[in-house]
Amino acid sequence: MKSENNKRNNRNNRREKRVSEFKESVIEIRRVTKVAKGGRTFRFAATVVVGDQKCRVGVGTGKSQEVPVAIRKAIEDAKKNLIQVSKNENDSIFYKNTGIAGGAEVLLMPAPEGTGVIAGGPARAVLELAGIKNIRTKSLGSNNKLNVLRATVNGLAAIKTPEQIAKIRGKKVEEILG
Repeated sequence: MKSENNKRNNRNNRREKRVSEFKESVIEIRRVTKVAKGGRTFRFAATVVVGDQKCRVGVGTGKSQEVPVAIRKAIEDAKKNLIQVSKNENDSIFYKNTGIAGGAEVLLMPAPEGTGVIAGGPARAVLELAGIKNIRTKSLGSNNKLNVLRATVNGLAAIKTPEQIAKIRGKKVEEILG
């Protein structure tokens, strides 16, 4: 009798939908084709940004014959590639930085309180899901969505806090901030 109840409870637990701390944003769904001797085979490639709006964000891609499966794979990939973002008390970045990926280059500039997120398309999704509220960006070079996403993430990942910079240089935080 007990084993039967345990089985029912396990089934019910599996059915309950898992509530995730992360929010997802589907950036792009492309239909891709492989041409083989027997004809064309179609698949879908999805690009997704995942973030908790508390300084963690990631970008992922997934491919499958069905769109929902491709999106699920992309979300799993994004969760594996999460980065920690450093931000200041204004919910902005500490200093100007550039992120590069492939032919895309994204210039990230700090902004004062009340500016908002001034960014185009893919970069905006990354910044909002990272929890950055005041920033200006400029996309340079290629406008390939995946490379712009990766360039934005690379730029954010390279930003260090004044404490980290002071530790690296062997100085006090006051000396770094001036």
